[in-house]
Amino acid sequence: MNKSLILIQCRDEVGLVALISGVLAHHHLNITAMREFVDETSNHFFARIDCVGAVPEEKLLYAALREKLPELSEVVINPNPEKRIAILVTKEYHCLADSLVRNHFNTLGAKVCCVAGNYDHLESFTKGFNVPFHHIDHQNKSKEEFEKELLDVLTPYKPDYVILAKFMRILSPEFVDRFRGRIINIHHSFLPAFIGASPYRQAFERGVKLIGATAHFVTSDLDEGPIIMQRTIPVNHTFGVAEMVKAGKEIEKAVLSRAMQLVFEDRVFINGNKTIIFE
Repeated sequence: MNKSLILIQCRDEVGLVALISGVLAHHHLNITAMREFVDETSNHFFARIDCVGAVPEEKLLYAALREKLPELSEVVINPNPEKRIAILVTKEYHCLADSLVRNHFNTLGAKVCCVAGNYDHLESFTKGFNVPFHHIDHQNKSKEEFEKELLDVLTPYKPDYVILAKFMRILSPEFVDRFRGRIINIHHSFLPAFIGASPYRQAFERGVKLIGATAHFVTSDLDEGPIIMQRTIPVNHTFGVAEMVKAGKEIEKAVLSRAMQLVFEDRVFINGNKTIIFE
């Protein structure tokens, strides 16, 4: 039996679920799972629908839904199930390593088309997985020059998403706009705590009892984009800086991996500076 996935965002109105169900039934599609949510503040409706049946021409189903739904509705039918991603790195390997292993065993949910770094420390490791690595040195260059070279590398790969796997460079608003809603970053804390350098030393010196990580979409406001996933783990007085760093890296990998999975499965909707996530 053919399966289809339909994503809908629109202004909320009475009867939307019945309307959508009616259109799908008319096209002989049976709903197997439907998750919906209304943001009452913005009066916006979100839905993720799994259905089975003999799929009609997508453009006909799209037109039928758009005709019935409120004006300016966004409808996506059967988004590409395997996204293409580019990963940006600096020197830390743990998030890259986790993603490359998952990519190698086809459990990432996306294809890593390339890795780019402003240092070459991870080049041989990346190439060991038969993934192209591009070293783009940032030194003695303006941000504009560096980002132009980075875009020249990324553009031919046509990535659906850009993953910042501990990429320690602040991207310009112009660069972010090129991939609006498609850059995912992993941050070493519950934002905005312990920002800047040496976050785990800051946490150690503060005597925290929880450390965590945050995966979020990148916007022009540093570390303030829509949050996709957050987790914490307990620590205690026996944890020195080295132990906190080790524990922090583990949770960073886990949070980034889960965030990517949710995004690649089209379970995440951006709603202003928040996210709607149908897990």
